[in-house]
Amino acid sequence: MKKLSLLIVAVLFIMANVDAQILNPVKWSVASKKLNDKEAVVFIKANIDNGWHIYGLQVPDGGPISTAFTFSPSNNYSLNGKVAAPAPKSKFEKDFDMNVPYYTKEVIFQQKVKLKNGQPVVKGVVEFMVCDSERCLPPDEYAFTVTIK
Repeated sequence: MKKLSLLIVAVLFIMANVDAQILNPVKWSVASKKLNDKEAVVFIKANIDNGWHIYGLQVPDGGPISTAFTFSPSNNYSLNGKVAAPAPKSKFEKDFDMNVPYYTKEVIFQQKVKLKNGQPVVKGVVEFMVCDSERCLPPDEYAFTVTIK
């Protein structure tokens, strides 16, 4: 009887682990392009799995979490303006009772930087929320680092 109980517990434990796979529907990548000796652009790209979406940079209050960027301060560069992005799509989401801006499939965000000296390393974090037609995952973060050459 003990062996049967242990076997049942083991099977249930294995099944729970298989069912609790972590969803990761957004894959991030980062690159940079030096425009001249004093300016560069950092590209932060989101590849979004089919059926999922992330939200735009400016979601109205009371809505889901906007995609937001935080850059680490540095003596080697400074930010030149705000993060730029293509115009998002927009749709009414009854869960939030409002129209929300969103991106599907792929989006590339851009941040211009003024170069001060050397080969600066730009570090930052993007906070985002990803949803599909049935659920939203908790807000997540992606830390990035790119050297401007």
